[in-house]
Parts: sequence; structure tokens; C-alpha cells
Amino acid sequence: MKLQKLSAAVIALTIVGILLTVTTAALLSTNQTVPLNGTINAVNLGVYSDSQCTQPATALNVGTLNPGGTATQTVYIKNTGNIPETLTITTNNWTPSGAGSSLTLTWNRQSTVLNAGSSIQAILTLTAASNTGSLTTFSCSVTLTGTQ
Repeated sequence: MKLQKLSAAVIALTIVGILLTVTTAALLSTNQTVPLNGTINAVNLGVYSDSQCTQPATALNVGTLNPGGTATQTVYIKNTGNIPETLTITTNNWTPSGAGSSLTLTWNRQSTVLNAGSSIQAILTLTAASNTGSLTTFSCSVTLTGTQ
């Protein structure tokens, strides 16, 4: 019986010791808040119809194009991000689907590096093949990209 009481007392003291340790550890903890500041690099372009870069260019219209002819469109590109960007242009979603084989879009700013906050005039040139077949109307999506 004495051994059982002694074992129960040892267990009780062990539990009390653990609780005191946990309570003491909790009472001795502290924390401190440290502010974090930084800048995230942002790549962002704006495409405008005016040199002041206030009128977004929402559509391009080259009008009527003759076989073998060219049409130009002037836009202004502004780097609205905070790092220099390398400019590229691509076309996709041609309608009709074969129009892209008869029409080629280029520009005078391919691979140009545009610094943050800067703007630049860009001339897009659409060239029609000398034989456009039965192509009469067309459309496509033009994507101007700025890459870090």
C-alpha cells in the first residue's frame, strides 16, 4: 500500500512539475514585431493613340489594303511598370483562320528596351502578300509584350 501511495505521489509530482515547466515557459515567452518593406518588380505596358499617353488604344483599324500593299498604324507605348522592359509583338486569332498566311504585321520597336516611366512612338506595318486569294476582310488580335 505504501508503494502505491509513493507511486501516486511521484506521478502527481511529475505532473505538477510538467505543468509548472509549461506555465513557466509560457510566462517567459515574448515577441517582437519587425516591419518589412520592399518593392516588387512590376512589368506593365500601356498602349495609347496619342503622344501624351492619355488615350488608350483599344482598337487598330488599317482600312482597305490592296494585295502587295502595306498599311501603317502609329501607337505610343508607355512602360507603366517600375523596371525596364524589352518589347515584342505577336498576332493570333486570325479571322479567317488562313489570313495570317497572307498578312504580316511588323513594327519598328521589336526588341527595344523601354525604361520604366518612359514612352515611345511605335509604327505598326501590315503587309499583304501579292496574292491574297479570296481574302477580302480580316481581323486578328495584336499582343504587345514587355518582358523583364
